[in-house]
Amino acid sequence: MLGLFLILPLLAVDAHKLAGGDNLTLVGLALGAYGLTQAFLQIPFGMASDRWGRKPVILVGLLLFAAGSFIAGAADSIYVVIAGRAVQGAGAVSSVVVALTADLTSERHRTKAMAMIGSTIGFAFALSLVVAPLLYRWIGLSGVFYVTGLLSFVAIWLLFAAVPNAAQAGHAEQPARARDLPALIAQPELMRLNVGIFVLHVSQMAMFVVVPPMLVEAGLALPSHWKFYLPVVLVSFVLMVPAVFYADRRNHHKPVLLGTVLLLAAVEVGLAAAPDRIVPLAGLMLAFFVAFNVLEALLPSLVSRIAPAHARGTAIAVYNTTQTLGLFAGGMIGGWLAKNHGPQAVFSTCAALAALWLLAAAGMRPLAPKRVNELAESDVSRSRGA
Repeated sequence: MLGLFLILPLLAVDAHKLAGGDNLTLVGLALGAYGLTQAFLQIPFGMASDRWGRKPVILVGLLLFAAGSFIAGAADSIYVVIAGRAVQGAGAVSSVVVALTADLTSERHRTKAMAMIGSTIGFAFALSLVVAPLLYRWIGLSGVFYVTGLLSFVAIWLLFAAVPNAAQAGHAEQPARARDLPALIAQPELMRLNVGIFVLHVSQMAMFVVVPPMLVEAGLALPSHWKFYLPVVLVSFVLMVPAVFYADRRNHHKPVLLGTVLLLAAVEVGLAAAPDRIVPLAGLMLAFFVAFNVLEALLPSLVSRIAPAHARGTAIAVYNTTQTLGLFAGGMIGGWLAKNHGPQAVFSTCAALAALWLLAAAGMRPLAPKRVNELAESDVSRSRGA
């Protein structure tokens, strides 16, 4: 995820050096292209991991991600970057990683483990915003793509050297089957979470088509963007912790979720007002990172608890499919809106999507921890019988 996010604050500013890179629609496609291939492959990878095991599937995905990184690093046109990003996306194993974590943890500790994964994704995103401008100064955009490929091999080493084997991973007595898929997609509580992660990542990707150029226009050169992101990111992690612990310890996931989505919508409205100075931008981006980090910690935790145990890998794959569709759609929507209507249209659209998410989440049922998986199993069983 760090390698993936390193590109976000750089590509929209540096793409003009590539053939065809002055077209913001193509830049948005390059940012979101990996999400399209991820969307096609998350569910097949998740189902494969339920049947054949987590680690072999994760290995294949990391090798594909490395290959795509090296293709993009060697690119001399925006079209080759798009191709490389699509190959990166073919390594669609984020759902398998989450499923492996669920295999390795008890129900008692699973929310904490999923919150840790969500938090590290948020941390990787935040760290990339600080590190990417420094790497860009030293090795350029191509070098950053090569670094992402090398990070994939580090991840492979960690997978086999540091991650325990889960006896149950890939050996469920009743692994998920294709006929379970419609029931998992239609399960109401899972559907609310899938809608949410789609909106969150549409907003994330669309924003980073326009935010880095806004910082440049405000007088902050690209290699100095880390000076903006570092304090904002560090403070955001301090501010997110109380919300995550409150949601987990007191089982108050719904009010925390609704409040955070409301914060996200407010941030987008504020950005649509087009602040042209660093200080107001910093305040709004701080609020965005707080919302993003809380939601990245909360949503996968809820999916893992609600999903039936025998189809957890598949359910998480559906969740990650909607996530990556959001990344693809966000890049495309952000690029098209920025090119044709300007940054304000990007932020206004994201605000409207957040408002729709708030309406969808309002019907969320607060469930007692011990009943979550039982309810999901019965919902899927009833749907399968129907």
